[in-house]
Amino acid sequence: MIQLKKMLGGVTYNMKTCFSAADILLPDFEKIKGETWAVVACDQFTSEPEYWQKVEALVGDAPSALRLILPEAYLDETEARVPTINATMREYLESTLMEHKESMIYLERTQSDGKVRRGLIGKIDLEHYDYTKGATSMVRATEGTVAERIPPRVAIRRDAVLELPHVMVLIDDEEKKVIEPLAACKSEMSVAYDFDLMLGGGHVSAWFLRKSDRARVEEELTSLADPALARARYGKDEPPLVFAVGDGNHSLASAKAAYEEVKASIGAEAAGDHPARYALVELVNLHDEAMEFEPIYRVLFGVSPTDVMDSLAAYADSLAGEADEQKILCVGEFEDREIAVKHPVSQLTVGTLGDFIDGYLKTHEGASVDYIHGIESTRKLAARKDAIGFLFDGMEKNQLFKAVVCDGALPRKTFSMGHAEDKRYYLECRKIK
Repeated sequence: MIQLKKMLGGVTYNMKTCFSAADILLPDFEKIKGETWAVVACDQFTSEPEYWQKVEALVGDAPSALRLILPEAYLDETEARVPTINATMREYLESTLMEHKESMIYLERTQSDGKVRRGLIGKIDLEHYDYTKGATSMVRATEGTVAERIPPRVAIRRDAVLELPHVMVLIDDEEKKVIEPLAACKSEMSVAYDFDLMLGGGHVSAWFLRKSDRARVEEELTSLADPALARARYGKDEPPLVFAVGDGNHSLASAKAAYEEVKASIGAEAAGDHPARYALVELVNLHDEAMEFEPIYRVLFGVSPTDVMDSLAAYADSLAGEADEQKILCVGEFEDREIAVKHPVSQLTVGTLGDFIDGYLKTHEGASVDYIHGIESTRKLAARKDAIGFLFDGMEKNQLFKAVVCDGALPRKTFSMGHAEDKRYYLECRKIK
């Protein structure tokens, strides 16, 4: 095992503890049906309670991860639901879950489009995670974190004895040395689970890594943390970004906040070995063929389209950055108008547009913004008299790491990592108390 333990910008990085094997808890899938155990990430279908009603009907009285989570569609029922969730966690620890010590799990997720996404389950060290915009930690958020969203999630985690991950953390492994080689030796590994997922979620299969597989993974991850490699790729002489939180950032931020509470209570030395210091996540390679980024467009409401376009053009002309030229197409009930940003400061068009919109909303009372998937939907919503939509080229996924390194955490709703049904499902558990 190669150790990387260097002082970079005043921070000590140790790859052995940043991502590592975990004591993973799983049901016995010979006794418990996987399709009713696994449920989709809690932050999906928040405006569609009928989806979660279907889940309830499917699960019935069967043991299920549904009983261990709070779907965000029911966040307003937090106070009533959380005690029952915590009690069920304790019950499942006694009756349902089996512990697999020092484990990493390789998984293959067949998505709704038939493509197979590969992942690796282990624990991330929250000491190396910082979600603030100017962070230089080894683990960083890709999008802005809304501070108000953290306290209610910390309240859920505070008295919980278990965690279930829906966090997907990306690595920039263009040569595919970390996760992809595991596919060739999965026949020599023990099966962790293999079943269809409910309600159009596709299929999931998984295997426990052998000790030799874990050692190779850790060595390849260490190579991604090489400061020289980061400098060559991203053009900045700073501590390397190795793990970028692609999905579930607010969940990981809540885990971090909960750990900081523990540390403040028992002291940093005692907290060093506390299970709350870590969070279970799924690593996914940014360059996995199944991983696709889709742009999320913007529509402004309660505005004069002409004023918005003129203001955006003036804002674009005022910039004197060094990023490549960008173009924004304004759409609505008027003739389309393209605005060129010749010298943007932000690496991404969505970042340039986001900065403009933030400033515009502050000075125009009654104006509001919505985030829209799809060109047709954007044009339809922008066709109102007091609305305007913005279309632009989405971020290529290979731009992500450089954009975060150069610009910090990106604006909220910069990109989407696939459809709701293809988000991570809750499967594995881990003790945090």
